[in-house]
Amino acid sequence: MQAFEGIRVLDLTIWQQGPMTTAMLADWGADVIKIEGPDSPDPGRSLIRYELTPGGVNAYFETHNRNKRGIVLDLKAERGREVFYRLVEDADVVVQNFRPGVNKRLGIDYETLSKMNPKLIYCSASGFGLKGPDANNPALDPLAQARGGLMSVTGEPETPPTRTFNGFADQVSAFLLSYGIAVALFHRERTGEGQSLDGSLLQGTVASQAFNITSFLTSGTYAGQPLARLSRKLTSPLWNHYKAKDGKWVILAMAQVGRYWPVFRKAMEEATGTLLEPDELSIDWLRTHATDLMGLIARLDELFAAKPAREWVELLRRHDMIVEVVQDYGELEADPQIAANEMVTTFEHPSHGPIKMVSPAVNLHGTPGSIRRPAPEFGQHTEEVLLETGFSWEEIEALRSEGVIGPRSAEAKKA
Repeated sequence: MQAFEGIRVLDLTIWQQGPMTTAMLADWGADVIKIEGPDSPDPGRSLIRYELTPGGVNAYFETHNRNKRGIVLDLKAERGREVFYRLVEDADVVVQNFRPGVNKRLGIDYETLSKMNPKLIYCSASGFGLKGPDANNPALDPLAQARGGLMSVTGEPETPPTRTFNGFADQVSAFLLSYGIAVALFHRERTGEGQSLDGSLLQGTVASQAFNITSFLTSGTYAGQPLARLSRKLTSPLWNHYKAKDGKWVILAMAQVGRYWPVFRKAMEEATGTLLEPDELSIDWLRTHATDLMGLIARLDELFAAKPAREWVELLRRHDMIVEVVQDYGELEADPQIAANEMVTTFEHPSHGPIKMVSPAVNLHGTPGSIRRPAPEFGQHTEEVLLETGFSWEEIEALRSEGVIGPRSAEAKKA
């Protein structure tokens, strides 16, 4: 039995933040039913630029909608809402990412649904939060990275403000929302009480920088630094990255310079014949010797350029240095650590054959998560889900003829 087996989730979300939230619940066994409108499929379905070949795997949609079943239901129609209300009666969780107020206009807000199912957990995913002057503004990932301060601290100081990878705010927000849903389900298990919860792209971005922002709020510095982005030429030589002979980069992550400098200095002398100065290194030295520091890092740039990256890693690890190679995506699958911990899995897709996918992000040893089914085709499980909910075939056919369920026919679209 999986951890969320028996939990039914009605997923009304599109794009990435909401769908990833529910995909994580589905990974551990929740029955997630993706609900799309007949005229408003998830736009993620159309992102064909993520297909390696025409008609190939849409990595974007598959990643965010794995393990789900899909139905098509018109929530703008009264009969469609009646069907949804019957689904809500047996549901545990509803997740939606409409703009604030749209759910209320549709009659699918928490106040309405909780009267039908008091134990319901209702999750709202948004861009900027449900309150405040900009709650109704549209928001996608880069706006949250910008407004949440992340772009201001990313990259070298001489470069423009820099985004991290596409989807950072979406992913972080999704992880936190799925955590919030799990907390709410745990509370319900203890008390029998349902509740609503919300999270946003902006809140997720801010939360991901909690220490850094708190440091600024309490000290006026960026985690001890006077500026948001210090040049790597002015940061610690042991908390820095260097380009190796083969073009790969080596990163050092030794915050305790006084502890590691003597050993590092000895290791570099053995490897290159160069005895680095100064004899002793401290935080105070780094703060008061800017010119010497720049010269030291420039010298290290020259030394690291003499050997391939992995040779440097092997050499420095022999001295218990904290060091890694900066890897690109093409190197991840073959990484023995990623392989040993099964961070990438092979999924047998019914249409595309075996495909590589990133595994669920946390390892429950008793009830592990897994990828068991592909993202659903548009409306693939409509009849199946409605039959389980108690609708008869006659009712289903009537709903279809009314255009309440299922994709629109070509004739209906013309009409």
